[in-house]
Amino acid sequence: MTPTTHLALINVFVGDIQGGLGPFLGTWLAQAAQWGPSQVGLVTTLVGFATLGLSGPMGALVDRLARPRLLLAVACGAILAGTLALLPARSFPAVLAAQFVAALGGTLVVPAVAFLTLGMVGKQAFPRQQGRNQAYNHVGILGAALVIGFGTPHVGPSIAFWVLGLLAAAAIVAAATTPAGAFNRRRAAGWKEDDADDAPQRSAILAVLSDRRLLILSAALALFSLSNGSMLSLIGQKLVASGQDGTGWTARYVMVAQLVMIPVALFSGSLADRRGRRLLLVVACAVLPVRAVLSALVADPLWLISAQILDGVASGVIGVAVPVVVADLTWGSGRTQTALGSVAAVQGIGGALSGWFGGLLAIHLGWTWTFLILAVPAAAALALAWWLEESCAPGGTGAAGEPCGTGAEAATT
Repeated sequence: MTPTTHLALINVFVGDIQGGLGPFLGTWLAQAAQWGPSQVGLVTTLVGFATLGLSGPMGALVDRLARPRLLLAVACGAILAGTLALLPARSFPAVLAAQFVAALGGTLVVPAVAFLTLGMVGKQAFPRQQGRNQAYNHVGILGAALVIGFGTPHVGPSIAFWVLGLLAAAAIVAAATTPAGAFNRRRAAGWKEDDADDAPQRSAILAVLSDRRLLILSAALALFSLSNGSMLSLIGQKLVASGQDGTGWTARYVMVAQLVMIPVALFSGSLADRRGRRLLLVVACAVLPVRAVLSALVADPLWLISAQILDGVASGVIGVAVPVVVADLTWGSGRTQTALGSVAAVQGIGGALSGWFGGLLAIHLGWTWTFLILAVPAAAALALAWWLEESCAPGGTGAAGEPCGTGAEAATT
């Protein structure tokens, strides 16, 4: 089995588990524990904020330790433990603690996989490989959603827990059996591979994180997640409130979105080299306001599938574009995963606020106005993406004409 096959398996297995129960959490708590939207939103917000401060340090841990296989196994173990602990939980403190453990592992997955990928294929092949990674990622999520969707009528909503548990265990095995020799830590950091005497100095963290382009990207992603983070969960709760099968429809929506994300991710990896990175971000942010409006105006659960197609486009593009852009802006600094974790933390602020914000809107304004208001931060994210300078245009240069990936070296101390 080739190293990239192991990488494919890792991405298949971690795809559905890195966000814990994700959109199934709201419907599970609504059906099994009779929780309302505000309670679901509050626990999501608290867990999100509790783990935000750890995203940057987790990325720094990946950069410093340079053992992504070990860190992936640890992360999946935490997700497995937290998911299983949530199964019998009904009280607010128990649900909060279980979700925190799972979320802690989830913050480590993305930088660990990105570091492992860069150490295998290098920077030049990273955009296309990231597209493949995300495609396999979505294959895993789609497979899990199929099992959950068809199994829920027979087993009940608890089937989501068992599927996630099995995937976490499989991911640990896939990470542990990946050949150690396929990974080169110097290649992953952007340092010379063939010069053992070369000892490059890591850039100062503040110098890397203060890059204006990285700040604009982070702000755009925070607004994107503020709009997008709770939308599917709110749709599921909306269907429960109207007497529909929230869990079953949520599973179907996940299937549709993931099915769309597979070709979108593959195409995005290729498009990143042929048309540049900025176009990807603009497209992802442009379709999100449309999705919010559709979710507001459409009540029929069958027609709401159209909104999930747009979710597949937006999320599929973002999953490819963000690690690639961060690598462009920080290459050679030795801080790429630190930056990726920090960007994820800022993005997570929007995601954490989304659950609380969306829950309050649903209580006080109703479902229609909730989704219409969620379109506003999506439009703001589009404006920032349009303003963002190109990190790597077709031809391998940035906005100022410098070779891609040289922006961080100027900050090296």
